[in-house]
Amino acid sequence: MLRPHAAYLRVYEPLEAFGDPADPHLHAAVRAAQLTKTSAGERERTLWFTSQRVTPPRLLPVEPTDRGASGNDMADVLVLSPDEVPAGRGVTVGPGPLVCPLELRVRSAAALMAFLNESHPVVRAHVLDASGATIETARARATSVLRQADHTALHVVSSTWSVPLPWFTMVDPAQRRLVLGTGQHDPNREVSWRVAMADARRRVAQARELAETVLGDEGPTRVLVDTDRWLANFHPNSAVELDYGGLVQLIPDEKLSTDTTAEKVHAVLAALRDGDVEKLTDLFAELQDFWGELAARERCN
Repeated sequence: MLRPHAAYLRVYEPLEAFGDPADPHLHAAVRAAQLTKTSAGERERTLWFTSQRVTPPRLLPVEPTDRGASGNDMADVLVLSPDEVPAGRGVTVGPGPLVCPLELRVRSAAALMAFLNESHPVVRAHVLDASGATIETARARATSVLRQADHTALHVVSSTWSVPLPWFTMVDPAQRRLVLGTGQHDPNREVSWRVAMADARRRVAQARELAETVLGDEGPTRVLVDTDRWLANFHPNSAVELDYGGLVQLIPDEKLSTDTTAEKVHAVLAALRDGDVEKLTDLFAELQDFWGELAARERCN
C-alpha cells in the first residue's frame, strides 16, 4: 500500500521533557511502542479513514468516540535510542529513550485551521457540507483541540510531495541513511538523516544568518526562520530526524541512490558566502532536475 506522499521533520525528546513525572499514558505508550516510521504513516491513515466512515464524517481523527481511538494524543509514539543519533564533539543526546509523539489530533486541528483560512471557498464549502459543520463550528473545534495541547510546538511537521530545501541545512550529508529494499514499494525503503538538536540548531542558525544577509527576509530565509523558531521549543538534548517518508515510493532506485540534494544545499550555502552566482545557477538547475518530476506530480494531483 502506498504511504502518504509526504516528507517529515521529527523531534525526539527525552522523557524528562514531558514533565516530572511524565504522563503515565506516555510511559505506557513508550513501553508498548511498536510503531516504525513506515507503520506510523499507515496508522495515521487508518485513524483518518476511521473518522470518515462514521456518519456524518468527523472533522478530526482520534476522537474518543472513534473506533480504535483513545482520544489520547500521546498514545502513538515513535521511540529512538540516543545511540542511533550522530552527534558532534561535546554534544549530548538523551538520556533515552527519546520519544516523538505523533500528536495526530493536534496536527489535524492545525491542518484544519490552515484549510479553513487558505482553501478555495468552493472546496471549503464542499468539505464542510460533507461533514455537516459550519465554518464557525469547524474553527471552534480546531481551536479547542489546539488549546488543549500539552506542548507549544508539534513534534512532527510534514511537507507533501517534496522536501523544503532549507531543511537540508541542518544535516550532515555524509550521515544519510539509505535503504533501497526490494523496490519502490518495499516498506523498509528509506532515506533519512538523524542529527543532535545542538548540531541542528547551530547549522540552521548559521544558514539563517547567511540567508538574511544575502537573500533578505523572504523565500528560503522565511523557512529557516520558522525552522529555527520551531527547534527552539524542544529539549536541548533532543534528536531531529529528516525523513523522505513516502516520497521514496515515487523515486526509482538509481535516482534515489545517487541523490545528492543535501550536498548541493550545503554547496549553495558555500556559493552564497563566496558570491559565486554561476555556481548558484548550476546548483539550482540540478536541484530542479531532481525534484521537478515530483513537483509535476503534485500539480497533476
